[in-house]
Amino acid sequence: MSMYFCIDGETLWNPSNGAGRLFLRQVEVFEAELNLPSGIGQGKYWGDPDTLEVVPAVYADFARSLVAWYCRTGHSVILALSEGFVATAVALARRAG
Repeated sequence: MSMYFCIDGETLWNPSNGAGRLFLRQVEVFEAELNLPSGIGQGKYWGDPDTLEVVPAVYADFARSLVAWYCRTGHSVILALSEGFVATAVALARRAG
């Protein structure tokens, strides 16, 4: 099984369910930390909980703010804890254009 992160029916990323769930949980953490929505919503296609629509403009704002936040912090533990998520979020943003 796997998840689909899509824009207008085009798949941007198709991770395994475990990796996708972990990413989504981290999305929630960073939405709260940044006080911004991510633009990633569950079940937008056919009621399928494993397909997530990405709203491009909202996700772009989230990704830009995430990178700015990451670059501003000098805290080594925060950097270590967030590095993998930020890298994945940026890769998804690049695929989204």
